Amino acid sequence: MPDLSLESEIHNRGVQLVAGVDEAGRGPLAGPVVAAAVILPPDLTGDETWLQLLDDSKKLTSTKRERAVEMVRQYALAVGVGLVSPQDIDQMGIGHAAFVAMLRAVRQLPLEPGHLLLDFIHVRDCPYTYDAIVKGDSLSYSIAAASNIAKVTRDWLMIEADNTYPGYNFAQHKGYPTKAHFDRLNELGPCPIHRRSFAPVARTSMAPYTSR
Repeated sequence: MPDLSLESEIHNRGVQLVAGVDEAGRGPLAGPVVAAAVILPPDLTGDETWLQLLDDSKKLTSTKRERAVEMVRQYALAVGVGLVSPQDIDQMGIGHAAFVAMLRAVRQLPLEPGHLLLDFIHVRDCPYTYDAIVKGDSLSYSIAAASNIAKVTRDWLMIEADNTYPGYNFAQHKGYPTKAHFDRLNELGPCPIHRRSFAPVARTSMAPYTSR
């Protein structure tokens, strides 16, 4: 379970505003990569009941994630969200795109963070001081909060995409490479939110999607 140890260490250096940052959507074949940044109040003790809802988003059910996001938005000092489109992912590569989404999330914060706690990612030219933490979403409440915001936001976007591009069942698989997704991709061909640079999409022999 995460705690506030990493945040407390930074606070003890005299930095009050620490942003946890994480992303969702590196692995899917379709849709954006989404990142979130969250600044929690520096006076938290770790005993607050709502904090116990937070964990790595991958370990939580969708219902628990949505409840966690509700609490984060209620109690956090600041929340920012950033994303990179499928077309830009194809241009810059998913690794760099994930980092760009993280920076966009930080820049959307209404408060300027003094330090970042990043769920581990290869960092390029970060304009902020930071620590990149392996499995950070399981260790830090700030990163776990960002993990859930990013995941829930991306899921909502893919549910909306299901209405825009019917037939692919994006609401169910969220663009991840499931058998059901491969079946629909092979039948219908890629649609505008598929990542054309990803090998399974690039190998699709069908003609590109046309709106019906």
